[in-house]
Amino acid sequence: MKPDFLTLISQNQGVIYKISRIYRDSQEDREDLFQDIVYQLWRSYPAFKGESKPSTWIYKVALSTAVMAFRSPKEQFRRRQLPWETIDRSAPSPTSAANERTTWLYEVIATFDPVEKAIVTLYLEEYSYKEIAEIVGITDNHVGVKISRIKDKLKERAAQEGDDNG
Repeated sequence: MKPDFLTLISQNQGVIYKISRIYRDSQEDREDLFQDIVYQLWRSYPAFKGESKPSTWIYKVALSTAVMAFRSPKEQFRRRQLPWETIDRSAPSPTSAANERTTWLYEVIATFDPVEKAIVTLYLEEYSYKEIAEIVGITDNHVGVKISRIKDKLKERAAQEGDDNG
């Protein structure tokens, strides 16, 4: 079970990194959330039956963990000892122009509520409305409405910042 789990985490660590980056501000908090997500994945791995894509299951657990930490301050970022070697938590390093755009996008997304953060993250990963609805727990139609509103927020923020810089 352990080798399969480590392979799954290794193949999907980008998902965990993205959720950690969107839901936490500081590097230390991101690392704590990353570790917490991996711990929760490990705990729920025996129940994963493969009825959905592994990445869908990982998103569900990661988003739930990220949101629950906000609701439960006592449990927030408690370091856990994992029963295996350290998993690589390093983020990919994009080019500088892409890095600036990505940084801006993450900063804006960080201002969204938890459901909007989840939806936009899944949308950017090219999940279908149906998949997003399943992961987040809302209807396909509501996903469409939320995405439309998120796009409007992003356009408005980009316009505001364009006005501030020009």
